[in-house]
Amino acid sequence: MKIKLIILLLTLPLFAMAQLRDDIYSTPIGQLTVTQLNHSSIMLKINGKVIYIDPYERTTNFSDLPKADLILITHEHPDHFDKKALDKITTDKTSIITTATVVAAGLPQAKAIKNGDSQTWNTIEIKAVPAYNLLHKRPDGNFYHPKGIGNGYILSFKTFRVYIAGDTENIPEMATFGKIDIAFLPKNLPYTMTDEQFIEAAKTLHPKVLYPYHYSELNREALSKLLPKDIEFK
Repeated sequence: MKIKLIILLLTLPLFAMAQLRDDIYSTPIGQLTVTQLNHSSIMLKINGKVIYIDPYERTTNFSDLPKADLILITHEHPDHFDKKALDKITTDKTSIITTATVVAAGLPQAKAIKNGDSQTWNTIEIKAVPAYNLLHKRPDGNFYHPKGIGNGYILSFKTFRVYIAGDTENIPEMATFGKIDIAFLPKNLPYTMTDEQFIEAAKTLHPKVLYPYHYSELNREALSKLLPKDIEFK
């Protein structure tokens, strides 16, 4: 059994690569390709540029993926801020946008932006939005993700907008985000959302397309029955 487990762990990145799927969307500035890379990692491609969010090498083999033009990191936890993954996709031309905690944790070349700040990169507006816990706490009584530390990101390709939530629950700020075309929402306990919170967040945001991400177990059929029918559930 131990040998089988070791083999499984060694082949996990290769298995993850085999599961990758590209979804293509039209935006006002060009064709956007969206690729979920397992766990909380995402790859976006547009106009020859490659954007990664929270690259994490334990679930994806980044050696076989293209180098990054831009990397967004939501917060400092090691499954989001992974130096080994960054080393495989970063060049001297790669831009990195993240939080002050990630910069302080060992990424001084990155640009830190805080909740509410915006940054324009290659005509794409990147807005940092809150990502935090409302209910779920560590045994010591502190939230897993305190308010004001981590970022979610809204990427605006002109009028086409993609929301990457990061590690968060269904926070009230979601009601202020405006039109969202694609949303990535996490659903892993005890760190982010329950099923009920996930559904409430989806109803609040009401994206055209919804990707669940950052989960270990997902009852897709049960969740899909509770979502508004006009949301495409990926």
